[in-house]
Amino acid sequence: MTELATTLNPHAALIYVMVVVSAADARMSDAELHTIGDTVRLLPVFRGFNDDKIIPVARECAAILQEREGLDAVMGLVKEALSPALRETAYALALDVALAEAPVLPEENRILQRLRSALEIDRLTAAALEKAAIVRHAHINL
Repeated sequence: MTELATTLNPHAALIYVMVVVSAADARMSDAELHTIGDTVRLLPVFRGFNDDKIIPVARECAAILQEREGLDAVMGLVKEALSPALRETAYALALDVALAEAPVLPEENRILQRLRSALEIDRLTAAALEKAAIVRHAHINL
């Protein structure tokens, strides 16, 4: 495991989850980065978090992902840092990042599946969160 992080606080863990999904296709798009920034600035779960720390936390996560077994390390750190309720929040945030650009890519789907498993999100809860995310990201075609 990395020297960079051995434990995470819940805010960092939630950011790690969003970074993992964004980096799934080996690039972090502007839409995904904006979604991460907006999420941290707007959602109550990030109250008290200094948004100047988004980039350093994201870089730390990216460094871990570059290591051998980095994804597994990140998933373990995230699970350890989050309560079961916040694991559901993490999965919901991951879905929002994945849906920032349509369509959701196969690489992102694989990461979402691994995340769902690592965070022990049951199928019914996952389905509800997925449907809610799809509804939130609907577009009106004019």
